This record gives sequence, C-alpha cells and structure tokens, in this order.
Amino acid sequence: MDPELAMTSSSSKKDSWKTVLLLAYQSLGVVYGDLSISPLYVYKSTFAEDITHSETNEEIFGVLSFVFWTLTLIPLFKYVFIVLRADDNGEGGTFALYSLICRHANVSLLPNKQVVDEELSTYILECPTETKNGSRVKTWLEKHKNLHTALLAVVMLGTCMVIGDGVLTPAISVFSAVSGLELSMSKDHREYAVVPITCFILVCLFALQHYGTHRVGFLFAPVVLAWLLCLSALGLYNIVHWNPRVYEALSPYYMFKFLKKTKKNGWMSLGGILLCITGSEAMFADLGHFSYTAIQIAFTSLVYPALILAYMGQAAYLSKHHKIYSSYQIGFYVSVPESVRWPVLVIAILASVVGSQAIISGTFSIINQSLSLGCFPRVKVIHTSDKIHGQIYIPEINWMLMVLCIAVAVGFRDTKHMGNASGLAVISVMLVTTCLTSLVMILCWHKPPLLALSFLLFFGSFEALYFSASLIKFREGAWLPILLALILMTVMFVWHYATIKKHEFDLHNKVSLDWLLALGESLGIARVPGIGLVYTDLISGVPANFSRFVTNLPAFHRILVFVCIKSVPVPFVPPAERYLVGRVGPPSHRSYRCIVRYGYRDVHQDVDSFESELLASLTEFIRLDAELGTHRSSGSSECLLTVVGRHTIDNINDVIEPVGVREGKRVRFAGLEDGRARDELEELNMARESGTAFILGHSHVRAKPESSVMKKLAIDVGYNFLKRNCRGADVVLRVPPASLLEVGMVYVL
Repeated sequence: MDPELAMTSSSSKKDSWKTVLLLAYQSLGVVYGDLSISPLYVYKSTFAEDITHSETNEEIFGVLSFVFWTLTLIPLFKYVFIVLRADDNGEGGTFALYSLICRHANVSLLPNKQVVDEELSTYILECPTETKNGSRVKTWLEKHKNLHTALLAVVMLGTCMVIGDGVLTPAISVFSAVSGLELSMSKDHREYAVVPITCFILVCLFALQHYGTHRVGFLFAPVVLAWLLCLSALGLYNIVHWNPRVYEALSPYYMFKFLKKTKKNGWMSLGGILLCITGSEAMFADLGHFSYTAIQIAFTSLVYPALILAYMGQAAYLSKHHKIYSSYQIGFYVSVPESVRWPVLVIAILASVVGSQAIISGTFSIINQSLSLGCFPRVKVIHTSDKIHGQIYIPEINWMLMVLCIAVAVGFRDTKHMGNASGLAVISVMLVTTCLTSLVMILCWHKPPLLALSFLLFFGSFEALYFSASLIKFREGAWLPILLALILMTVMFVWHYATIKKHEFDLHNKVSLDWLLALGESLGIARVPGIGLVYTDLISGVPANFSRFVTNLPAFHRILVFVCIKSVPVPFVPPAERYLVGRVGPPSHRSYRCIVRYGYRDVHQDVDSFESELLASLTEFIRLDAELGTHRSSGSSECLLTVVGRHTIDNINDVIEPVGVREGKRVRFAGLEDGRARDELEELNMARESGTAFILGHSHVRAKPESSVMKKLAIDVGYNFLKRNCRGADVVLRVPPASLLEVGMVYVL
C-alpha cells in the first residue's frame, strides 16, 4: 500500500472517531438528561405505599434486581441494539417509523400523493427481496382501509403520550431535585419551600424558551457529565462502605423472591420501578441530531454503568438502614453523605433542568411533525437558531405546558402521584414504538413475520406488565396522562377528519382549466400588473376559491401561480428537490403551478426567502422549458412538472443581467436564443417589480343538514372552535398583511 494513502486513511479514521466521540459527549446533554435523573425518584416512588422496606432486605434487593434487568432489556437491548437501527434517513421517533411504513406500504392517509415523490433522494426503499409472508402482511394492511386509520390512531396515541410526558417530566424532575431540601428543614416548613421553589424554577425554564437552547446548549453536556460522575462516585462509595455484596441482588432470582413475598403489592409497585427507564425513548427520538454509533457509545460506556452504580449504591445504603424512615420516605438524598449533600443538590437541580429542557424541545418537535400530517391545529413555529436546524419554539404550546406543569406540581405535591402519571405516559410510548418496530421489521427489513412476532411478544409482554401496574394506579395519578391523551386525541382526530373532508370538497368542486383559459377581456376580466400567488391544497386543477375570487372581483394578475404546499412521508426534502414547477395552459397565458414539498421535520421558510426562491424557480423553469422544449403551446391541459431546486436557483445570477433603462428597471436575459422565453422572463421580472399578492381561502365550515349527530358535533362545534382559536393560515405561512387577499369559502361537509 502507498504510505501516503495509508497515512491519509489513518488520519481520516482518527477524525471520524474524534467526531463520533464528540457527538457521544454532546448527546449526554440532549439525549440522556431525562434518563440520568431517574435515580432521584425511582426508589421513593416504588416504596411510596405498596411495599415497605423490611429487615430481610428482600424488598430492596428485589427492586434493585427489577431495575437492573429493566435497564438492561429496554434501553440497552431493545433501543440500543434494535430500535435505533429503524432510522428514517438518520431520523428516529414515532413519525420516523410511521414514515417508513407508509413508504413501503400504501397505508398513508396524507392527500396529494404523487409518483414523482418516490424519486426524492430521501425516499429510500430497502432493496432486499420481500418474503412471501411479508408480502401477505403488506397486502393485508393495504386492503383494509380501517387498518390505515388504526395505524394513524396508534401514532397519534404515541404523540399524545409524548406531549403528556412533556407536562409531567419537568414537574417530577425539578420537584424531586428540589426535595433534597427536606432533609435540612422541619416537617412544617417543607411544603412551604419545596413547591414554591419548584414552581419558580419551572416558570424560569419556560420563560427562557423563546431564546432557544443554542445559547446555553454548550453547558448541557458538562452538567449531565458531572451528574453521571457524581452518581457513579456516590454509588461506589455506598457499595464499598455499606454493603459490598449488593451485586448478588442483580440475579433474577431476587425478582421472583420479591414477587413471591409481596404478591399483588409487589406487582403494583412496578409502576414506580418503570420510572428508571424514563427518557429511553429520547435515544431514538433524538437520533437525527447525532448518530447511531455516538448514542450507542455514550449509553454503553457511561450512562448505563453510572445508572447501575447509582441504584446499587442506594440499595447498599438502604440495606443497612431500616428504622430511620418513620418520618421520611425513602429518597435519593438520604444515601448522600451529609458533607457533600449541598453540592449534589445543586448539580441535581441543574441536571433536572437539562432533562426537562430536552423533553420540552422534543414536545415542540413532535407537534411540528403532527402539523405536517394535518393532525394538529395550526400554531406558530419559530426557528430559534439560523445555524442549527430543528431548534424551534412554539409560543402557544410553551405557555400551555408551563401552566400544566405548575398545576401538576401544586396539585400533586408528592413524587408518588407524579410518578404514577409519568410512568403510564412513558410505558405507553414504548408500547407504541414496539408495535411500529415490529411492522418495520416485516415491511422494511423484510424479516420473517415470526421474528417480528417474537420481538413484539418478548418486549411487548414485558412492557405490558409495567403498563398494567401503572394503569391500576388510575385514581392515584395515572388518570392525568389518560385525560390529556383523550383530549389531545379528540383534538387531533377532529382536525384531521375535517382537513381530509375539506380536501375532498376541494377536489369535487375544482374548476376546469377550460374555464380559466376562457377568461379574458371579452368576458370583462382584466389582467392587472403583478404576481398573484394562489394558495391551494390541490396538485391539479383550479381551486374553487379562485373562481369565487374572479366572480367577485373580475380581474386577476398578469402572472398567476397556483401554489400547493404539501407534506411528503420523508424527514427532509433536499432544497435541490423541493420545487415542482409546471404550466397551467399554454405559455401565453402566463399561468403556472408550483408544488412545494416539505418533510415532517422540515421547518417552513420565512415569506421573503420563500417568495424569492419560488420566483427564482419559475425563472429557472422558463429557461429550462425553452432549452428542452417541454411546454405545450396549445391545448388546455397542464404540462408535466419539472423539479427545480436550489442547485439551479443559485446559478440564476449567471443567467440574469440587470441593466438600467429610463422607465424603471428592465432585465436582459443572456444565453437565451428563444425570443418567446426572453419575453416571458422580462414579463415575470416586471410583474415582480409591480408587487406580489398572496391569495388565500378563508373557510367557513359546516356539516350537511342530514349528517349524524357525531359529525355535526365534530364539524360544527369541535372543528370550528379549534379554527377560531388557532393561528390563521396567513400567520403560519408568514404572509405580510399588506399583501394578503382572503377569499371567503363555505365548506358544506
């Protein structure tokens, strides 16, 4: 081998490993904040009421054994070794699994599907040959339309529980960290200090969200690293000092011994034990920010050992202390030596804030993804960082989360009820992930259905055991995530149902192209200077709101563009493939169609950059059309759409050379031999200087008189209430008010 080549290869490997290790370090602050603070409340929640800590230590050793095997089976085996491989172009989470399934089987309920979407570079389909049984499962899923709705309902349930976790995790994390003050206060003063301080920290946390995490994000990893090292040191100290033989409790034998002695109460206490895996889903959900290898290294080399040592250390301490808990519940801070208790308290509070920040950011992200599926009322999404993609802030959701978090902290006032509520939300999301991953194994990985069924039964039964233990605590806190999920599911289903019905109404009432082409001066219709961007949900035809616009105002712009913003079941659409541009009618009519495609993790552009890119894509389309001769000079049908992306848009300045003339600015288009194309481009530029108008439909929706009571409630009451209280389309699309033209439309669904 060439020595220079060998040195280059060795250097690149070192750089790649440096990058992986850096990502592994950074993932501590984003991915593992929630999981790392679970030792604060696991034992306290487990021993709240159901079981007691006896002299035999069978209970504490049994709980330790359960914690060890739960951490080993769920985060380590299930997520790190299996689920993390089910990524969608490097992205993870519930929507990534749903997106993969929709691309490999025709089960998506998204409207406006096009074959051309399958040509996207991010629309990756695995190539292994389908197994006979796998194709049967695919056919069965595609055949039954009710299963499509059921699949979306499962995804919505997972989404609702993640949002519920966004309410509960900050409350229980900060409350548990601050509860360390109890040991230095009298019983009468505890409730007057812990709850107010918790509420103050929560208010500060949510009040700072609009600044974004990029300003303080560099502190997250050091805080969590310091916390994990602190847990490890405390665990080792307690093991060595109190009970070096505590490792024997890691044997599964202690689990059976625990259940044999405690019976039903032991089963009910599993609702507290499952809190040790709170935050495991974040490993998968935040996969897109890091890499599989980085998350794997961070968990196996640091997070997992630190957590095991922490739980073993607490168990070792408690195994030698039995009689001092008549006035105190079993908690984390009792096992911390008094000389270091205050520094540990400070680090714990900081770590709880970092863990809370991660779940809040995750809640913003999953709501943004729900918007892309048309499953959530319109909200304003703000990009908090120009450099870091995906850092977003949603004002309405932020303040709702803050109010609910404070209500949880004030209303429950103890770790037991918060733990019961949080545990049910956590295990529900994990069950959804298990079900969807088993489908991915069959449809995407083309594994035998028996293997997928084994995965589902093994991990599903283990999680179902914890789910049943959480559900039995319904009256003791578990009712809260169920109530939140019920409300959110209702909101999402009503919004999605009405959105689909409105799209069907638009399809049924769209106007023919012949009608559009017949409009002219003979009918008293004038073409005014400027560009009219008509927003529509249709990918073909003329929307009914435009015909209503022309009927009431017999004029429309010289350059007319029908803009459709649609979602595609991929995480990102590369900028070079975002725009599909085509003509509506012959070139002389100066009407175009532009379909703008976004993935479920894409954030929509600001109106200025969007308008500039859209018009630049039109310019490039006209140029390509002239060179390739793809347009239809006659006829009333639409021509084929052309992909026009940023890689061509960036070079437009090489084609357009502006020169000054007496009457305003004109443009000379170099390199174009087609005089008709030059005239078209000059006309487009003149129209742009005249101004751009954004034409949006303002819908009024009502159910048909003969509709059922449920449908009338959903449409007339539910949807209209949500529509009145959510953001308008102009705010979501960031349309400047001075350029907005709204057209009233009545939808009878």
